[in-house]
Amino acid sequence: MNNNQKEIFPKKLLLLGAGELGKEVILEAQRLGIYTIAIDRYPNAPAMQVADEYRVIDMLDSEKLEETILEFNPDLVVPEIEAIHTPTLVKLESQGYNIIPSAKAVNLTMNREGIRNFASTELGIPTSKFLFADTFEEFDKAIKQIGIPCVVKPIMSSSGKGQTLIRDVKEIQNAWEYGQSGGRAGKGKMIIEEFIDFDFEITLLTVRHKNGTTFLKPIGHRQESGDYVESWQPQAMTDSALKKSQEIAEKITTGLGGWGIFGVELFIKGDDVYFSEVSPRPHDTGLVTLISQNYSEFSLHVRAILGLNIPNINYFNPAASAAILLEGESDSPSYSGLAEASAIEDSDFRIFAKPSIHGKRRMGVGLAVGTTIEEAREKARNVRDSIHLTK
Repeated sequence: MNNNQKEIFPKKLLLLGAGELGKEVILEAQRLGIYTIAIDRYPNAPAMQVADEYRVIDMLDSEKLEETILEFNPDLVVPEIEAIHTPTLVKLESQGYNIIPSAKAVNLTMNREGIRNFASTELGIPTSKFLFADTFEEFDKAIKQIGIPCVVKPIMSSSGKGQTLIRDVKEIQNAWEYGQSGGRAGKGKMIIEEFIDFDFEITLLTVRHKNGTTFLKPIGHRQESGDYVESWQPQAMTDSALKKSQEIAEKITTGLGGWGIFGVELFIKGDDVYFSEVSPRPHDTGLVTLISQNYSEFSLHVRAILGLNIPNINYFNPAASAAILLEGESDSPSYSGLAEASAIEDSDFRIFAKPSIHGKRRMGVGLAVGTTIEEAREKARNVRDSIHLTK
């Protein structure tokens, strides 16, 4: 660009998926003067409450998805969830639309078969052993080939839906049935993975931007039934394991292409590192960055996709987050215990303002810093435990 040319700054961002992570993306984009549109399958989703405009559509409906994107004609199309008809995004990218971080990245990470084959076969990244199965007979055979214990889940699911850790042959039938009910597109192919007896797992948030790649400090996390329960930053690990983690993250994100933040999930066993999954968007375990550093993962994501420089990242004390998972039945949920939660020193919380709850649902997050990781985790859990649905 010569001195007489002006940089063309994006003006309109369309978000596909309007959950709590998308809400933070919308807010960060608006702080930089971007006009925002939030899309999701249900009304009054968190990001819709703050976006300039919104639409309610089935994003797995290719015709409706294309029609909506063409209607708004955004400068940036930013997927925030996996349940999207990604071939439509591939088509629109070929017509000049800017899909974040790239249509290839979104399409490959939409299902575990695509990203696992890409990482293992094309890039040669270390992973657990894995097989795929379309039928129960193939599923049963694959489990016996991989060995028990093993982890099984639909190739297209999120938040642990359909996932089972099989420890006994008696669990195989139930695991198949649960997996067939937990996929985003209904019944379908399953992945069978070797169970790695890892020391811990991390999310390495990796920012690809116009000046290169930036790694955030590793985030440790705990899951239950495949879903995030709490996270903390930084996760202690050896220099060797951290270096290998960054090398893997660099390789997979470069292979996927585009700018933005990627949540690279890795298993750590001593100095050995195994690739698990990657999300080409902000990660739920990265909610801890709302309190752990001066620029959250959401701010960094927006700055990267807008082509801005990534600022110096200052990390605060050891920090933690704890998901506020509540259970109840309400089409207008309200909360108690907020005053109690706010009395906990060096802490904060977010209520996601989801419009309803039917059963168990993640409705907020507790955040805290401390002099140690354990202190921060305890404070975050105390915040979480203070907040309840109003009876």
